[in-house]
Amino acid sequence: MTGGRFDPFAGSGPRWRAVPAWRPFLEDLAAGVLNWLGDAPPETLTDATILLPNRRAARAFSFALGKLAGERPVLLPQVRPLGDLEEDEPPFAPGELGLDLPPAIAPLTRRFEMARMIAEEFEPGMKPLRALEMADALGAFLDSCQLEEVSDLSRVATLAEQDLAEHWRESARFLGLAVDAWPKRLEALGLVDPAWRRATLLRRLAEAWDARPPQAPVIAAGSTGTVPAAADVLRAVAKAPQGVVVLPGLDLDLAADAWDRIDDQHPQAALKALLARAEVAREAVQPWHQPPLDPAIEARGLARQRLINEALRPAEATDDWRREIKRLRARSAEAGRAADPIAEGLSGLTVLSVRAEEEAATAVALMMRESLEHRTPDGRPITCALVTPDLQLSRRVEARLARWGIVADSSTGQPLSRMTAGVLVDLCARFLAEPLKPQTLLALLKHPLVRLDLGETSLHDAAEALEEHALRGPRPRRWSQLHERLLKAAEPRRGGLPLADWKLARLKSAQTLADRLEALATARPCPPDEAARTLTALIEALAGQNAWAGPDGEAAASLLSALIEGGGPLGPTTPAEFADLIAALLAETTVRTGGATHPSLRILGAIEARLARADRMILAGLEEGVWPNAAPVDPFLSRPMRAALPLPAPERRLGQTAQDFVQAACADEAVLVHCERRGGQPAVRSRWLWRLEMLTRGADAPDTPVRLTAPEGVADWTEALDAPPPGPARLAPRPAPAPPVERRPRSLYVTGVERWVRDPYALYARRILNLEPMERPGASAEALARGNAVHKAIERLTEDWPDLLPDDLDAVIERLLLEELGAHGFEDAAMAREAPLARNAARWLAGFETERRARGVQLLIEQQGALTFDAPGGPFTVKAYADRIEVGALSAAVMDFKTGQVPTAKQIKAGFAPQLTLTGAILAAGGFKDTNGPVPPEELTYVRVVGRKKAGEVAVRAAGPEAQALSAAALEGLVARVARFDDEATPYVSWAAPQFMGSYSPYNLLARVWEWHVIGGGEEGEAE
Repeated sequence: MTGGRFDPFAGSGPRWRAVPAWRPFLEDLAAGVLNWLGDAPPETLTDATILLPNRRAARAFSFALGKLAGERPVLLPQVRPLGDLEEDEPPFAPGELGLDLPPAIAPLTRRFEMARMIAEEFEPGMKPLRALEMADALGAFLDSCQLEEVSDLSRVATLAEQDLAEHWRESARFLGLAVDAWPKRLEALGLVDPAWRRATLLRRLAEAWDARPPQAPVIAAGSTGTVPAAADVLRAVAKAPQGVVVLPGLDLDLAADAWDRIDDQHPQAALKALLARAEVAREAVQPWHQPPLDPAIEARGLARQRLINEALRPAEATDDWRREIKRLRARSAEAGRAADPIAEGLSGLTVLSVRAEEEAATAVALMMRESLEHRTPDGRPITCALVTPDLQLSRRVEARLARWGIVADSSTGQPLSRMTAGVLVDLCARFLAEPLKPQTLLALLKHPLVRLDLGETSLHDAAEALEEHALRGPRPRRWSQLHERLLKAAEPRRGGLPLADWKLARLKSAQTLADRLEALATARPCPPDEAARTLTALIEALAGQNAWAGPDGEAAASLLSALIEGGGPLGPTTPAEFADLIAALLAETTVRTGGATHPSLRILGAIEARLARADRMILAGLEEGVWPNAAPVDPFLSRPMRAALPLPAPERRLGQTAQDFVQAACADEAVLVHCERRGGQPAVRSRWLWRLEMLTRGADAPDTPVRLTAPEGVADWTEALDAPPPGPARLAPRPAPAPPVERRPRSLYVTGVERWVRDPYALYARRILNLEPMERPGASAEALARGNAVHKAIERLTEDWPDLLPDDLDAVIERLLLEELGAHGFEDAAMAREAPLARNAARWLAGFETERRARGVQLLIEQQGALTFDAPGGPFTVKAYADRIEVGALSAAVMDFKTGQVPTAKQIKAGFAPQLTLTGAILAAGGFKDTNGPVPPEELTYVRVVGRKKAGEVAVRAAGPEAQALSAAALEGLVARVARFDDEATPYVSWAAPQFMGSYSPYNLLARVWEWHVIGGGEEGEAE
């Protein structure tokens, strides 16, 4: 090349060069290549081979090369990823290397075959999901051994003979058998492991280039050589006639004593090991071509790199921090620079502390959005990149950017389980496992890809009818029960008009839909390949071929195809186990959709960002356990066992992530983000952030103040983004509607009167607005259902045995209780809890019934009574369904059965629990026809049936004249209340008696109780 131009191959080999961490690596690499090319014809560059760590780096370098070339015609060199070489592509010559190697086994097939081997040869009968987990761990162990080129795996078996804990010896015995059996399984398949094939190709390339160095230009850039074979390829490249290795972020200024103390967790650990393997001194590494930058930017970059490297120096060398700070300041003064080097390094570096992950995502999204409003001095838009290993945080940021219609270029992709096709596959698998689970069934029917032809009625209408009439409330346990609910919904209401034709049509379509779904629910225990075929048929029956469209559909089709092809050996699985298997596979499958993304915004993982650079770098997730993550735990090998093989220590991964942090933090503008809490628990700041803060505190002095500051305005933006408008909070007032008198109810049951006393607004919503609460689909049978079941069981006992009681009374009552609990929606899991309670309750009820029947009274069960009186707005009727009335010769006992807490005598006297007293008043007025006239109430009693340690309780709340007086007083109070509410000025206030409301009412949200009563601190109010 012409004089004065950069020549990367100058001098005799080996040639090692480095790009400082503060420089943009790929841009400098491209600039150096173009400067070396000079005025040579474009085809000169096509002879060169450039090796980069991965495919993303290769694409980014090609983009940078084209961008820097501008209008100059340049033919791209042969850019290849060192981590994914193929023998039919350069730098391999056709037929030279690797053609004798068998193909690599597909990842999913490898998992299934390995799981099959474990289940068949080592752990017969193991569940498929557990076998796959063990296969993953075994595969990771073999990958590490193959990449590290541990040649003699037979030594694993000898570890079992060492003095180790029993579980480690068992792991070693298993590994010893597995490392012998797995190669035989691969040989029978004619395949090899991908990691072994990759390491073998690299090893052969290194040996070939050692023996016959390439004559064409070769540049290996960006790799740290953590894989031994890759390190030897780099060494061979450096010795080639036109070969050079370009290292990322090598610290050429770190003190020699600190360099000697570097351990596995240091950012320079991998580079130090690479240089030691290549037998190259750090002093022999030369800088790569550096295009000129603004002097201020260059000075700031050098200071930043020095600051970060000093903060992360080995722990044993941190005692020199103060001395090193003084040395840096002295050197800066000698150079005639007025700026303090520590403060200069902190220029453009800010730290943002937020409370939790949600706030972190909002702050990051705002900074990325704000960067789009600015431009560089040369007029181009500012680029911004989020770098984080926290996938959840990156997805939260994507969701927040979507509110502004911004889609960032994300390298992380999306798990298939979160995408449309993946959700459909998961729902179908869960439907096969539990076809009558309402939540799964409704989610499946409402999935956007599902299409079913139901004739004149749409799938939407049929699904709505199925939900309303068959799936709300306790889940059906059989298809016949679901059909019974639909048939019952189509029956004419007692005393009402027949159903409209359109409602009947919807119910008919719901029946057709239920028939179709029942026919599709054909799952049974079978091997995963057969279950996958059944699942595929179900998906296509519901969604057709559209299910496999798009990137997510293709990924779902590939997953199921691999499962059909390789899932047979896993052995029989139940539908529930297969659904769990599908959910795990979907969560592990990542789909990268590409598409239209914003050219200035990127979201990168730590590894993907190693060589990338943007004008603003946001480093998030800086908490211990996230970045850096904890050292991985090997489920098979302890640390001494790993060292005996030998395998690298787990801490080596920490050094690699530390280098990723340094590369990103040395950007001209870098924002470090960390959360004070994660998952609701206090979080510990990243060790790197702690060290940086400690260093800056040590450098702080009165004459040279040094501070780590927060990015200006970001905290305020985050707080204000979704904050309410300024000024006092506009809270909803306590509702107090006052409808016209003619709209107010003229009849109530005694339970409605009790609601009226405690919460008039609930009565207004139910009886005047006609808002009836709907049960949740598949709602679990709770207290109300248990009470109804107990009531029905006692009613059936009286109907079946009106006079004489059976000898096995307790067994009869237990059977009735269990039957009614099942009929009221209690599932098998709940019945396991309810059965012993029913047994205890049956014994207690048997004694109770025997004692009460011995009195010779007449039993009235679930009898309806009514009493009408005049009021200002017209006649008013109070009605009651009495659980039980025991009629004697001159008086009667009024009973109500409860399974929960019973009202106290104080509440009854105060009028807050008028159920028994008003029933007694109706009885005294002759409102129950089977009593043949008025009967004074002699006893007002609650019978509490629970079945626990105290199985039951008879709570007599009033007896004799007191019962009659309380009943008369309750009726007088009701007459007065009706008269008061017959005045249009009397409102139906919410929570008139909050001290008796408890915490739940179906109308609390409608009344906005939390807003006016809790947040607003509203007064509790007084009983009317």
